[in-house]
Amino acid sequence: MGTPKWIKPFFVVAGLYDGILGLLFLLMPHQLFGLTNVPPPNHAGYIQFPALLLVIFGIMFLTIARNPFANRNLIMYGILLKAAYCGVVLSHWLLGNMPIMWIVFAFFDFVFLVLFLAARKVLRKQA
Repeated sequence: MGTPKWIKPFFVVAGLYDGILGLLFLLMPHQLFGLTNVPPPNHAGYIQFPALLLVIFGIMFLTIARNPFANRNLIMYGILLKAAYCGVVLSHWLLGNMPIMWIVFAFFDFVFLVLFLAARKVLRKQA
């Protein structure tokens, strides 16, 4: 039984999404914060480290895309990343203290989370 056709392109999209988003926050954070009227943190390091983590996860998702079955063990890390981000944003949003910029990203990350879970389930059945 082969890997379903949707899994490889999906992880390419996930890798590009996180990688490009990370690079944008790394290279032009003040412009992104300015576009959304969100005040930037008081130190660039607070932006740079998470931005680089996004780039690293983007590379991981592209690695999964190359061979989803062989790299299926990495999918759990993507699930944890997306669940952590969505959980943090949701909890602060429920408290009424979350700028819309982060809520939009959480919406996309929730979609990725659901599809990561689906991909993991399919690939585990093949093992």
